Amino acid sequence: MSYSEVKGTWFKLSLISERAAREPELQFTSLAHLLNVSFLNDCYSRLNRNKAVGIDNVSWAKYGENLEANLDKLVGKMKSKKYNPIPAKRVYIPKNETENRPLGISAIENKIVETGIKHILESIYEEDFYDFSYGFRPQRNCHQALSKVDSLIMNNCVNHIVEADIKGFFDNVPHLELMKFLQIRIKDSSLLHLIEKFLKAGYIDDNLLVTSERGTPQGSILSPILANIYLHNVLDDWFEKVVKPHINGFCDIVRYADDFIFVVQSATESKRVEKALKNRFNKYGLEIHLDKSRTISFGRYEQENAKRQKRRPNTFDFLGFTHFCDTTRTGTFKVGRKTSRKKFKSKMKAMNIWLKSIRNVQMLKDWWKILQSKIRGHFQYYGISGNYVSISKYYELTVRLTKKWINRRSQKQSMNWKQFNQYLEKYPLPKPKIMFNLYALSHSM
Repeated sequence: MSYSEVKGTWFKLSLISERAAREPELQFTSLAHLLNVSFLNDCYSRLNRNKAVGIDNVSWAKYGENLEANLDKLVGKMKSKKYNPIPAKRVYIPKNETENRPLGISAIENKIVETGIKHILESIYEEDFYDFSYGFRPQRNCHQALSKVDSLIMNNCVNHIVEADIKGFFDNVPHLELMKFLQIRIKDSSLLHLIEKFLKAGYIDDNLLVTSERGTPQGSILSPILANIYLHNVLDDWFEKVVKPHINGFCDIVRYADDFIFVVQSATESKRVEKALKNRFNKYGLEIHLDKSRTISFGRYEQENAKRQKRRPNTFDFLGFTHFCDTTRTGTFKVGRKTSRKKFKSKMKAMNIWLKSIRNVQMLKDWWKILQSKIRGHFQYYGISGNYVSISKYYELTVRLTKKWINRRSQKQSMNWKQFNQYLEKYPLPKPKIMFNLYALSHSM
């Protein structure tokens, strides 16, 4: 493999992107040949080398011991249509207090091919996707989506929010409809057949192979972009071309993966949007969760209206934050945010479980760095403008839990608060800090 070969594949992908942007109706007929040895070698090098292994029990390092021969064999199987993805290994991680979230762990060879397909699809669809879609896309993140929500409400005549929740979205995407959507832009039967194989590969759960005609593979590298392609066609394109032109007054949408909200000016129009949305998803094999979907009044007049109607001002949750109507120091309206109660509770429970489980497994000095990393990660996500109180509370409770479980180690001497604070001075935990100024971010967008 040469550097020029790898560079050549990425150059071809850039040309595909340019053509996709110029010709939005174009169908691409020759794509699968890009999954060559040199390109897949580069895809392999980009993988996280410390991830858990799939049912093949082959690690990143093990596969790399004979990389060129393995990739030659892999490409040969794909060219002869004999390549079949290995079923994922299904594991379960806590979702909340009562539910577990299923996760699929792919085999290393699956990950290599999936990464290649993902880059091919991105070269086309990044030119098609709308700016209001933020989830699992290059150079886009949750904080940008939150900032967009803020700027839309603050800078436009927004009086209502339409919240919607799709029932088990990733488990219920119909394969047939998804493949039809892919065929709008892709006419390469080899690539389409390969994607379909990944969709139908299934997973191993308790030594049983489970396959389905629905759902994108949980935990797979391909799943996010396939989900985005599906929602681009079912939701985004429909909203931009059908809904928005027929709405009286202001209306817009912000979407992060399957989590989205509409901001609407009129109460009548917000109800129309909510009804149309349910019909639209029913048409394409998905269901809106009635208990988690609603239309509420929200905006610069919400506090005044709530006071007059003798009720509490409405709030809504989006991307782990509760949004509420607040005022600046000068008394003008602004959107306030804090960590949602549900997320805060689950994060504290997860921290408690981890501290309890780790305290006797490793030495304190060894797991202390992991604790620092966990706290830092929490602040990196939840440390946004206006949320200092919530992240401070998280810090305080984490410190208390840490002391509690240190003192419950078997046959270890307890620390009082004076001793524990001395330890914190010597080995400090990350302090609460606002990491993202959403107001500055919104002005730069």
